Amino acid sequence: MKKKIAAVIALVLLICITATGCTEANQVSYNISKEADNFNVTRKLTVLNARTDTILLELTGTFALKNNNANELEVIIETAENKYQKDYVYLNDYTMYVVEDISGASVDKYHYEINFLPEFGFKVTRDD
Repeated sequence: MKKKIAAVIALVLLICITATGCTEANQVSYNISKEADNFNVTRKLTVLNARTDTILLELTGTFALKNNNANELEVIIETAENKYQKDYVYLNDYTMYVVEDISGASVDKYHYEINFLPEFGFKVTRDD
């Protein structure tokens, strides 16, 4: 019985230590990334050939980015209300990209949202 109590206490301590490892900057960074991936932040993407210093692509708008397993940058662009297109940028040893946050994001480190069956429009939001 004492071993079970000790194991539970150790588990609780581990959870507490892990939870305090989340800094304010980490939470804000996560929230900004989420806002950008939800097409709520205007950003500028610049793709460069690092060997020749040539700009290969510039894109300004609301878009989400993801690196895939084929060494490509997937760019999902919001072109109009509920309209999107997906473009790919092949990345190699000489290709690099920079993403700038143009509009900034208004995020709250304490805000969270839980959606239950979002197609029915029911959601719970906490704002302090």
